[in-house]
Amino acid sequence: MGSADDQYRKFADLTFEDFQRMAQDDSLSPYEKTGSPDSYRKGKEGVTFQSILSNLPLLNEQGKTVLEVGPGCSDLPRLLINLCRERGHKLLLVDSEEMLAHLPEENFIRKFPAYFPQCESIFTDYAAKVDIVIIYSVLHYVFVEGNVWDFLDRSLELLAEGGEMLVGDIPNVSKRRRFFSSARGVKFHQQFMNTQDLPEVHFNRLERHRIDDAVILGLIARARNQGYEAYLLPQPPDLPMANRREDVLIRRP
Repeated sequence: MGSADDQYRKFADLTFEDFQRMAQDDSLSPYEKTGSPDSYRKGKEGVTFQSILSNLPLLNEQGKTVLEVGPGCSDLPRLLINLCRERGHKLLLVDSEEMLAHLPEENFIRKFPAYFPQCESIFTDYAAKVDIVIIYSVLHYVFVEGNVWDFLDRSLELLAEGGEMLVGDIPNVSKRRRFFSSARGVKFHQQFMNTQDLPEVHFNRLERHRIDDAVILGLIARARNQGYEAYLLPQPPDLPMANRREDVLIRRP
């Protein structure tokens, strides 16, 4: 199986084309197809979904238009599909054709096989009409491969008045450094990696392709400067990577 570190590195810095390939690889589990080792996600997506629900109260209402960007094909999008069916929501899903093929076809679901935001049909049909946007465990891939500011701006274009957008499960290397420089973080590292070595932590060092405090706070400032309310949220402690990841909630007044 390899070490936990080896498993993590296997899924680092993935591109859209990597996900297209992985979606068709039958040797991978649904969690691995979406870029996570089984140990990070298997059996934990129910807790993750409850966290999403708590951040997006509109999901518990009736008859909304919901968009998920990059849903993948694990348990999480299926939980969302079940909720949308129960609540009478319209559900829009944007991902590669290969990934979307793993998700069911139902009359309340509309699939957009595309690399977001390069899918003009969704902007033609749904600009300022989407009540809830979910972008979960996706932004760090956009940060490496695409333009994170354009990604945010185009996502905001879709929000209806009173709409909510969750940019969730964002790895924050600054938060990670703070955690692993603490006594609790050292203990966590040693137990998780099965080692007595100390975690390697360097402050005031730029790490290319890694989101840090500056990027996350910049996203919040950029949304606010466009007239949206935006908040940085801690993840519940029972989520698998809550000590290293954060959520951003954006609302259109």
